[in-house]
Amino acid sequence: MSEMERIISENIKTLLRKYNVTQSDLSKIAGVSESTVGKWILQKSTPRMGAVQKIADHFKLPKSYILNEKQPENLYEINKEFSYVPVLGTIACGDPIYVEENFEEYRTEPKQNLPIGNLYYLRAKGDSMEPTIPSGSIVLIREQNDVELNEIAAVLVNGDTEATLKRISKQNGTVFLMPDNPKHHPIIVDESNPAKIIGKAIRYTQDL
Repeated sequence: MSEMERIISENIKTLLRKYNVTQSDLSKIAGVSESTVGKWILQKSTPRMGAVQKIADHFKLPKSYILNEKQPENLYEINKEFSYVPVLGTIACGDPIYVEENFEEYRTEPKQNLPIGNLYYLRAKGDSMEPTIPSGSIVLIREQNDVELNEIAAVLVNGDTEATLKRISKQNGTVFLMPDNPKHHPIIVDESNPAKIIGKAIRYTQDL
């Protein structure tokens, strides 16, 4: 049993009670079998991001309602000063790579160090954003569908099947996904190669 499984189990049980739905109801909402929901509750597995998104959309909740730990009111104040932020897989700092969000772990962060919004981490792979973001670092992403020019964004490309981390630039009305490493070429965004911003890169950390 992992900490991630415990948190998701508790949140799902809370959701079932709050909205007066059964495991069978939730399985239909999430598009999975009833036994799969049972495994989530018994802390034997965790839901894929697609199932989490379906549940969140149905109840009009942020994904963090399911993924992040909620602090009981009777905990000491010191325990309310931290949040669990999920690590959801890898994002390319180089050629775009296939999108596959998988829970890896939770990282404990002081709340005072976190911006407001739905947050998650992605592991950077590749050197196109070096020296700004080293390959192998863990990048904090805030969910949002737009960023300011020259900010770094997590972007879906190739029909929303691949993701990359690039700096957003615009020249003469054309949008470019720019690498910070001059060895790499920019990606031009146009009708034949559309792109979709899914989050803003806030900062990165590295484990020793």
